[in-house]
Amino acid sequence: EIMVAKNRKQTGKSPATQTDRDRSPLVSLPGKSNVRRPGREGKAFNSPHPNGLSGIRHKLGLTPSAALKLGTALFLGKLQGLACYCSGWISALVSCSLSVTVFITHTLLLCLLALGSRISPPVIRYHLSQLFENDRHFSHLSNLEKEMAFRTEMGLYYSYYKTIIEAPSFLNGLHMVMNDNLTEYPLVINTLKRFNLYPEVVLASWYRMYTGVMGYFGIPTKMCWSINRGEGLTPVDSCEGMGDPAYFYVACVFLLNGLMMSLFCGYGAYLSGSRLGGIITTLCFFFNHGESTRVMWTPPLRESFAYPFLVLQMLLLTYILRTAMVALGISNLCFMLPWQFAQFVLLTQVASLFASYILGYLAAAKMQSILVTHMITLGVCFILMFGNSMLLTSFYASSLVSIWFCVPVSLPMFASFFLLQVMQGLAWVGSTVLLKFLLSTILGASDDAHISGLIKSKFTSYNDFHTLMYTCAAEFDFMELEVRPSPARFYFVLKRYHSLVLKLVYHSLQLVAFAVLAILIMRLKLFLTPHMCIMASLICSRQLFSWIGEKFKHQVTVVVIMAIMAVQGVANLQAQWAIIGEFSNLPQEELLDWIQDNTRPNAVFAGAMPTMASVKLSTGRPIVNHPHYEDAGLRDRTKLVYSMYSRMSGETVKKNLMKLGVDFFVLEDSWCTRRTRPGCSMPEIWDIEDPQNVGKIPLCTHMSRNSRPHFTTVFSNDIYKVLKVPKVTKDLR
Repeated sequence: EIMVAKNRKQTGKSPATQTDRDRSPLVSLPGKSNVRRPGREGKAFNSPHPNGLSGIRHKLGLTPSAALKLGTALFLGKLQGLACYCSGWISALVSCSLSVTVFITHTLLLCLLALGSRISPPVIRYHLSQLFENDRHFSHLSNLEKEMAFRTEMGLYYSYYKTIIEAPSFLNGLHMVMNDNLTEYPLVINTLKRFNLYPEVVLASWYRMYTGVMGYFGIPTKMCWSINRGEGLTPVDSCEGMGDPAYFYVACVFLLNGLMMSLFCGYGAYLSGSRLGGIITTLCFFFNHGESTRVMWTPPLRESFAYPFLVLQMLLLTYILRTAMVALGISNLCFMLPWQFAQFVLLTQVASLFASYILGYLAAAKMQSILVTHMITLGVCFILMFGNSMLLTSFYASSLVSIWFCVPVSLPMFASFFLLQVMQGLAWVGSTVLLKFLLSTILGASDDAHISGLIKSKFTSYNDFHTLMYTCAAEFDFMELEVRPSPARFYFVLKRYHSLVLKLVYHSLQLVAFAVLAILIMRLKLFLTPHMCIMASLICSRQLFSWIGEKFKHQVTVVVIMAIMAVQGVANLQAQWAIIGEFSNLPQEELLDWIQDNTRPNAVFAGAMPTMASVKLSTGRPIVNHPHYEDAGLRDRTKLVYSMYSRMSGETVKKNLMKLGVDFFVLEDSWCTRRTRPGCSMPEIWDIEDPQNVGKIPLCTHMSRNSRPHFTTVFSNDIYKVLKVPKVTKDLR
């Protein structure tokens, strides 16, 4: 580790507002400044952006031999990321080498890719990391600031990665996360069973191996700097390089999502039967990047690890209708392990496949083979998740069993084909719902009850505390009416939708399923938009669009469509590149420093879920509630904690906190006054559950003025106030 001093002055870039990020409801990151802090100047050695091998070597603090090894590794990684793009271009050029005109059209495609100052070469990994750096100024943040930048559930997930890499050994760290008594004090829980943490386990093992090998050979892995933060603040230390835990973590996430682009390219090419289709899919994804993913803003979220494997799984499923069931099972497993929501996506997939079967497009034997693969994968995932009951009581599991019995069902010869379709569809829906609730009753599982409430609230006036906690957040509301699609995004639907449904049935049904999910829950656009990009490759299909004319005319038409698409697409990219900011949350930094310096290591904290994740991550203090809302017991705990933001009496809330064993409550005025829309402030949400106190002044308002006599204020700043909770009495015990 090498320590030097550095300053930074951002040149050639003007501060930008968050208009474009706010326009995308996939993003919500409080605690961030849109301008660079004064005093952080220059990158290193008086060069804002050192070029060449020497600049990279000095930046990372590597010896010449180490720089050579690192350069070789990066070069191979770059080749891997570029493989699909290069193969697509070369193959396309070779295939039309006899036609000078067609050669020119492909040259035009290269020009389209080169538009914009930062898209050449078009490597998604660089694109993601640069957006992340521009948004957070991550290279100039201290370790504490990097941890605070991982807000809400991101910080919760990252905390387990931190636990494993800081443990005396990997096995010791694994034991700590499997016997965790900090996350839901005083309970001891197996977080691998509860939180889909296999990505953190894998990354932590890689990090320990990487730093161990580099340390054995004496190769520096990071370079640390003394950062002048200005504004009268004390300097902080900041480290760059793969030896820094946070850098290693986000670099692996971006590498995985960079490799995903190779899958998109291959997927589009395979689906359309044309390598040009792979290019179309890649461009569509780039041009609609802000609507397709949020990995560049929220790397630790589960979708960042899981979605690339869904793309692989769907590609294999398309190909598998002929071979490779084992590959399908492995990709299923890699998709399910990192993300608790995977079961709902796979439910839509098996529903689409079953619809293809009852329409006569998928043979019964093939359908049963796919079902067996899904069932085996579900069983393996259940074992690896240490018997997580949500997997067995899910609609996905019940659907697999229902379809298994529905597939061989046949009606008498006089029955019509239409009647058979209707009967099978109704039998599947009815048996799936019945079996799901039967299993939930037998196993006593209620962890996913909030999902049923959420769906019910979409179609009725039903509301309760937990439902409103979801629906009051924009990302769980209905998808907004205003969309910004590229002009060619729906071209294939408008031109040949009938042919598309007849000749590619599964993908059409899956697209419809993703569209329904996105309309109901806006956050799920991350499934819809990329799948539309994949389907857009079909404009290159000669099978579907042979009516246009000869191959040359078809390719010219595709180029024209891409040119039209590029107008809005490049504007979208430029809007993302213009986002320049820096993460800064001084009030929370003061809070965490105070907790670290003034409370016992076993002091128990409660408060808003996002803040509790930061408290656990950065201070290691026990907490009683956290942002992972997929457990019935945790939802009940959070409801008790959030009674501070109700209109109940101070005595009632104090007793609630004392029963939970809380020592300190972190009060935030914003949670008391924030109102995303009518009926969505915390006191209004509580009015649904506590009608007898409607009209009273919220308790949090009283506490912000004077916490006595029920609590004692021990810390406060502009945002946070820490209330000391009295010790539990014998009567309450």
